[in-house]
Amino acid sequence: MSAPRMILAATDGTDRSRAVLGRAALIARHWGARLALVHIRKPGRRFRLGLARTATRDLMADLTEHGGHPEDLYVLDGAPAEGIAALSAQLQVDLMVLGLHRERRVLDTLRMTTMERITLAVDCPVLVAQAVPAQPYARVLAALSFDPVCTGGLALATRIAPQAQFHAIHALPVPSPDTQAQRDSTRHSAEALRDRFMSGPDLPPNMPQPEIVRGGVHEVLSYRMAEWRPDLLVIARHSGRDRSRLGNYARDLMRAPPTDILVTTPNPDGQDHPSQASTLAGRS
Repeated sequence: MSAPRMILAATDGTDRSRAVLGRAALIARHWGARLALVHIRKPGRRFRLGLARTATRDLMADLTEHGGHPEDLYVLDGAPAEGIAALSAQLQVDLMVLGLHRERRVLDTLRMTTMERITLAVDCPVLVAQAVPAQPYARVLAALSFDPVCTGGLALATRIAPQAQFHAIHALPVPSPDTQAQRDSTRHSAEALRDRFMSGPDLPPNMPQPEIVRGGVHEVLSYRMAEWRPDLLVIARHSGRDRSRLGNYARDLMRAPPTDILVTTPNPDGQDHPSQASTLAGRS
């Protein structure tokens, strides 16, 4: 008998995390998955009364209220990224659910946020949840590079949002030099990548042909977000071919998410083939 799927929700006990358990529980019920909750205690950290619920009894009450079991609560000490990554590997987590990032305008320009370090440290997809109360996703927008990791992300989004409408978009960079011949060549190359991508397995049923729109990723996404108003955005975490770094647009979107965001991960071996969706299918 195959192991059940595992969803790990991480909370800091504040309002930034209040959407996490509801969303994780909704997906867990749909998947028939185990739901675990983790909180990392930081030495010397003090929250003002009313801002956080981090006592073990409160965390356990929240977990059981959402259908979890007391033995699946983990209260750990130490650095959040390292502790959560180790627990994720131990539990063989299929999906990590995080809350919103606490903005620190000066520090955020100097170093990675805790959310970014967690996303890079774990081998599973990460869902940043902010919508309360949790409702089934209705409209999913995917930002595609046509890398095969995007296929895994779309397939996973289908399992998270089985009844949703899907729309996908690819931002076509402005060529240099910006001549008509260069524009035509860049578009033809992107269209060839799109055709190959669309011929692959694991795409959502009735997946519409992705748009190819000229412009920067931030510009194109901002326009389509405002126009289409999705409640889930799917992006890949890596930057180009450097899979050890968070992409600039993934970083920016995670710091100020316009909606819930599903961040897909490359395979640990670095090979270009669909990943998470096949793993989840095999464990069902």
